[in-house]
Amino acid sequence: MATMKDVARLAEVSVATVSAVLSGSTYVSPDLTARVRSAVKTLGYAPNTIASSLKKGTTKLLGLVVPDITNPFFTELVHCIQKRAHALGYSVLLFDSDRDFEQERAYLRMLRAHLAVGTILCASAPERSYDELRSDSGFMPIVVVDHVVLSNEWDSVALDNMGAARLAVEHILKFGHKRIAIIAGPTYLVPGRDRLRGFEHALAAANVPVVPEYVRQGAFGEPEAYQAALELMDLPEPPSAIFVANNQMLIGTMRALAEKRVACPEDVSVTAIDDFPWASAFSPALTTVRQPVDSMAQAALRMLIERINGDDRSPRHMVFSPELVVRQSCKSPPSRGDSVVSSASPVVSVTAGQ
Repeated sequence: MATMKDVARLAEVSVATVSAVLSGSTYVSPDLTARVRSAVKTLGYAPNTIASSLKKGTTKLLGLVVPDITNPFFTELVHCIQKRAHALGYSVLLFDSDRDFEQERAYLRMLRAHLAVGTILCASAPERSYDELRSDSGFMPIVVVDHVVLSNEWDSVALDNMGAARLAVEHILKFGHKRIAIIAGPTYLVPGRDRLRGFEHALAAANVPVVPEYVRQGAFGEPEAYQAALELMDLPEPPSAIFVANNQMLIGTMRALAEKRVACPEDVSVTAIDDFPWASAFSPALTTVRQPVDSMAQAALRMLIERINGDDRSPRHMVFSPELVVRQSCKSPPSRGDSVVSSASPVVSVTAGQ
């Protein structure tokens, strides 16, 4: 592999001149510049930016840790952050923690060891767990997205999760539903806890009781939500509407309804938080609550860069408003004399578009 010394030798200039041409830090005559560039092209020389960064004790490297890259919300967030970071001259080192707190710790140590100048963290464990991370992150600035932790120390960006749940449930209530279920996320996560609270508040405001049998845990995962939806449909009096607290659980829910041959929205209305490309490909197209992912990514990156540049203000916490995307998955409930279609019924199942 060619070195800067090889370039200098071929161009018959000093190493300092090669460095000046490549960095543009000082003026170099057109003749010498042309000779250096010709030598670089001939040798195929590429500057070792990592070695240079290590010498300076700093890098243009950012960390990004997400709990599940297969979740469309985090996939979009990663895309938006990487695109914006690249435009600012930063590289992003991505880690998927698989919702494992010890992996998060290991990744933060690794980022610190590689001189990452800052990290965006999508946390996945109970808030109290993050008291242990101070030594792992050191002085590296951290901005958290989605699940807010260490709010007295770290900046954060999040959705108004209670407001998002209320939007979804109030839409269901407009159709006259009284038997409304929720497939909820883990309550040790802020989004899971707040979306459940938003569901409860929306029902209370409409004088509709929360039926304990209609509150099911889906763990923010497709298989768990699939099982929860099957159990809801097997109740003696199943719900006439289901609010699903995230997009992966929505997929599991719709799969369960299809298996049970329950028609949506004729038998059961469905809404969910997190819009995603497949939502409009289902039949019927699914009503969802959209997060402003690009704006959230922009805000998180901006706050991180400000911290990297020396901003020492108190921690800042930005909360973004959700948007209801109305499609065709809700309608008025069946009359009390009607029953939800059984698995033996010939009704066409609800399936995702291919």
